[in-house]
Amino acid sequence: MLQAPSLAHGFHGLMYDNKTESMKTINLLQRMNIYQEVFLSVLYRVLPIQKYLEPVYFYIYTLFGLQAIYVAALYTTSWLLSGTWLSGLLAAFWYVTNRTDTTRVEFTVPLRENWALPFFAIQIAAVTCFLRPHLRPLPERLTLLAIFISTFVFSLTWQFNQFTMLVQALGLFALDSLDMLPALKATWLYMTQISALLLVCALQFLNSMILGSLLISFNLSVLIARKLQKNLKTGSFLNRLGKLLLHLFMVLCLTLFLNNIIKRFLNLKSDEHIFKFLKAKFGFGATRDFDANLYLCEEAFGPLPWNTLGRLSDTLLLHAYLFVLCITVPAALAIALRNLSSSPTQPPLGETERCTVSLGPDTTYNLTHTIVFGALALSTMRMKYLWTPHVCMFAAAGLCSPEVWGLLLKVAHLYTPARVCVLRFAVPMAVLLYLGWEFWPGVMDELSELREFYDPDTVELMHWINSNTPGTAVFAGSMQLLAGVKLCTGRTLTNHPHYEDSSLRARTKAVYQIYAKRPPEEVHTLLRALGADYVILEDSICYERRHQRGCRLRDLLDVANGHMMDGPGENYPDLKPAGHPRFCEEIKRDLPPYRALFTRVFQNKTFHVYKLSRSK
Repeated sequence: MLQAPSLAHGFHGLMYDNKTESMKTINLLQRMNIYQEVFLSVLYRVLPIQKYLEPVYFYIYTLFGLQAIYVAALYTTSWLLSGTWLSGLLAAFWYVTNRTDTTRVEFTVPLRENWALPFFAIQIAAVTCFLRPHLRPLPERLTLLAIFISTFVFSLTWQFNQFTMLVQALGLFALDSLDMLPALKATWLYMTQISALLLVCALQFLNSMILGSLLISFNLSVLIARKLQKNLKTGSFLNRLGKLLLHLFMVLCLTLFLNNIIKRFLNLKSDEHIFKFLKAKFGFGATRDFDANLYLCEEAFGPLPWNTLGRLSDTLLLHAYLFVLCITVPAALAIALRNLSSSPTQPPLGETERCTVSLGPDTTYNLTHTIVFGALALSTMRMKYLWTPHVCMFAAAGLCSPEVWGLLLKVAHLYTPARVCVLRFAVPMAVLLYLGWEFWPGVMDELSELREFYDPDTVELMHWINSNTPGTAVFAGSMQLLAGVKLCTGRTLTNHPHYEDSSLRARTKAVYQIYAKRPPEEVHTLLRALGADYVILEDSICYERRHQRGCRLRDLLDVANGHMMDGPGENYPDLKPAGHPRFCEEIKRDLPPYRALFTRVFQNKTFHVYKLSRSK
């Protein structure tokens, strides 16, 4: 966008891009979530800062500034829940001291989640405010507008928005079904999610993955089922329980039916690898699918390591979090049972002052939110970045909450307003003093460190590509490496890491045959069919030792191709020995069948680059 002679030329280049994927013209605004970069490019052109600030620093400072907004949103939510600014300060301290587990921004700046999660935190703050009882009409409308805007921006900046909001919608549905949220407000939240996602779909030129999302199907099903079951919240306990189970079954069936119809109509396959991965991960049958196994074999998509909980314990965060859960979860269960048992003329427990146990809708929403995202994080490590920041906020709010301390003291028969006041301020202050004493010097030391990127083999490769290949050359290789090739050299690629496109997944599998047991003629045909002029082989993949047997890339390819895996160990009974040696190993012997099709033009300790002959 900055290199284009005008904004119009820049937009045209993005919508009709033939310099990213070989032999294809794609609409980058439709395929990828890059509107944030487009917005920044416009801002950089308009603001008088070109003389003082390079584009890369403008980009980095913007993202770091967004993280400050992220912490401010956590601060605000904690303050709203507890009624004191002290909890917001404690939430911010916990976020910083647990930064290894709360954010990835210091390691990989331009991740989509680093753009999206600050707006998700703003949305949670707005939802918390929206669910507060006795909110006046004007603030309520303004808060709903803030929910819509933050949901829209969150959805626009991250391709996995629909799955995150589906988990959020499931939490809202549980609370709505148990009469722990005002029904009208729950309806508004369902509709806000749908409308924000549809607006994103329009801006992404009717991106089919959004239209076929489970979130839209689920929210529509909830609204339809509610219309069909108007007397859901009336009757005796057993009657209401039966109606609730029927309601759950109806919503589930409607969701699957609508989603299946939409996907069949749109011929949608963009997200099928995600569902194959989920099916295999949660024990609904093993899979040999190459795409699903790429996820299953990554440590980031495995269970949350125990050392994460150890780090959270070191800052007292986990202790405080479990303490708050031990008080709020039984209270919420008591309220849910009381609501199911209450008669239609009797107000639900969450809304009456006569009841001993009470939690506001804003607190119960955040409790449900932290539980469902906690379950997600425990099952999949990568999802911890959705959970741990909310843990910081919720634990801090709980330690400063009169509701939490009041419930605890009532159970212990020690309740007085004065004791509640002392505990809700003394305990957080003690934790803050401990955090400051124990961790502040380490934070200051880390800020004073200067680090430098050091990867001489990759730098040498990029310099060679820039100096020795034409600007129109097409490169094949691993997804991660080719992303760097595009960024550093601008060359066209056969494949890249945007895995939410079925045709790109097929391209990647075809290119990865360079690490399989295939003859040189087949590999050459596959690569030339994608327009490749050069192929980059990496020793770290060909001779991989990071993963165990069965999860190495070469093993996944062997299984997908029906070949037996290398090395000692079991194989599937139907796998057969390959008729050819492994391509990435055999090509280095420079035998005539390989030399006729591939010419080595560059080599260092890590990479081997071969130029493809134009014909067999």
